[in-house]
Amino acid sequence: MEEIILNLHMHTRYSDGSGLHRDIVEAAARAGLDGVIVTDHNVWVQGVEGYREAHDRRVLLLVGEEVHDRMRNPQKNHLLVIGANRELSLLAGSPQRVIDAARQAGGLVFIAHPNDPALPMFGEEDISWEDWEVYGFTGLELWNGFSELKNVIRFRLQAFFYAFFPQFVAHGPIPATLQRWDALLQKGQPVVAIGGSDAHALHLRAGFLRRVVFPYQFHFRAINTHVLLPEALSGDFNTDKQSVLTALRQGHCFIGYDLPASTRGFRFTAQGRSRTVVMGDSLDVNGGVTLKIRLPQAAECRLIKDGQVIKIWKRQEVCTWITQTPGVYRVECYLSYLGRRRGWIFSNPIYLKPGRE
Repeated sequence: MEEIILNLHMHTRYSDGSGLHRDIVEAAARAGLDGVIVTDHNVWVQGVEGYREAHDRRVLLLVGEEVHDRMRNPQKNHLLVIGANRELSLLAGSPQRVIDAARQAGGLVFIAHPNDPALPMFGEEDISWEDWEVYGFTGLELWNGFSELKNVIRFRLQAFFYAFFPQFVAHGPIPATLQRWDALLQKGQPVVAIGGSDAHALHLRAGFLRRVVFPYQFHFRAINTHVLLPEALSGDFNTDKQSVLTALRQGHCFIGYDLPASTRGFRFTAQGRSRTVVMGDSLDVNGGVTLKIRLPQAAECRLIKDGQVIKIWKRQEVCTWITQTPGVYRVECYLSYLGRRRGWIFSNPIYLKPGRE
């Protein structure tokens, strides 16, 4: 399969970001991305999608929307809508209606920053997801770079430190989000996990200090979603857009924190009697299944079944596990960076089903 690197969930001047779509494309090209998906708040910006050239690189630019009810206080229940090709903010008062309309239009819907804590010192309220009775959504944003920043700041001086040294922020998805994802998966719900930067490239002004907090290019070198396609991008926009949306819908992707080390080349597969499947797929356990994990470099690797760690490998690049037990299997990888243990790779699950008699 062909691997591409996307950065998802970012904002421009059409909502509360500081840049334009061309600035995002420039930053994406410099960061070596294959594509970006822009999701401004409650506005679907038309006429900008397509392939764009910058710095001798072709970048696939897709445009979705982050929908939430502006009349709600605080403004919780944010949804990332991708590929619906229509304005859905008028339905924001009912998350279920947004999900239904997006699916009817052929789009994908992800719950954005499920756990997004308050940061009172900067006037930021808790905007976590609350309506867990909704159904039919594609997945959730397992790791959100901007939400994590709110989770690690304890005092103002620390906030200024992270503004100048953002590489110290990321540690991994918020534990409560991981727990929620596992709980949904245990209900038999195929919930696709994505990583989002939530890039705004905000301009900080404090006295004589001037700083762009988390520039686009920094975000694009950090938390990305790596997507596995059946074949390489063709260069035809409509064909490639549908290929990317289909792969995301199927969960043929993983989250990679590419700042410490590139996660390109990670693979998690399951080999059965007659076929091999990848992340997002299902496989019967008839006769046993071999789970194979390949890392880009040696690291700590954890195999998780039904929300519980069943095997830990240390400093290995290739890991193998043979099983006849049905369940939801996924992988987490960790490495040391800037003196701390940090999340590196979070796979989507492989679903092993009871064998047929």
